[in-house]
Amino acid sequence: MWLITNFGFFSVVQKSGETMLTIRARALKDLENLKARYLPELGKISKAEGTDYQYRAKVSREEFAEAAKKISMDIDYPNFKNSVVEKQGIKRADIYHEVWASLWRISKETEDSGL
Repeated sequence: MWLITNFGFFSVVQKSGETMLTIRARALKDLENLKARYLPELGKISKAEGTDYQYRAKVSREEFAEAAKKISMDIDYPNFKNSVVEKQGIKRADIYHEVWASLWRISKETEDSGL
């Protein structure tokens, strides 16, 4: 799962053979924000060189579910991109906008394929 918030971007996966979830990020600050604001149970943040996501930590599925609930309950903005500008600055908002623009193609592909 990709989780794009106004305080960070995360990839949440369950590694093969594990029961814990691994939350990965490309910026250390994103995981630190997540831990400080919503997920104090998040395990030790480690750094892995040569991977898509340099920073990662583990957490139980139940703890992540509770954090996701808290995150959703804190949504208080009418425009996500403007909230990102306020929380993380224009540079991060510009990156998120590029992702948004790429995902916009889904609507065109859906129309063209008849889905």
